[in-house]
Amino acid sequence: QVQLVESGGGLVQAGGSLRLSCAAAGRARSTYAIGWFRQAPGKEREFVAAINWSGGFTYYADFVKGRFTISRDAAKNTMYLQMNSLRPEDTAVYYCAAGSALFTTSDRPYAFWGQGTQLTVSS
Repeated sequence: QVQLVESGGGLVQAGGSLRLSCAAAGRARSTYAIGWFRQAPGKEREFVAAINWSGGFTYYADFVKGRFTISRDAAKNTMYLQMNSLRPEDTAVYYCAAGSALFTTSDRPYAFWGQGTQLTVSS
């Protein structure tokens, strides 16, 4: 089993920055990637970014447009999502997840999920 705990969400103004953290405990044999997803009220969950367990490769959704950076501190088993130039449409619950594939926007390879952290971007 893999347990994931997100933190770092909150309320920020448009144009501001925030860093989300995802602390991981345990590791399943099928786990290869750690991904960030988000879900706004009334909308489907969507992929944001992912990084492989060792931190050698990253993959981003097109809508990030260079604003977000995913990274990992291997010694601490913690993943980070640095978000810059935030917009109101970034408002959502952000989830980290552990899965078996990296280069995909699908959530199907991700078997383990955190509880989410709320980000609200005001205008």
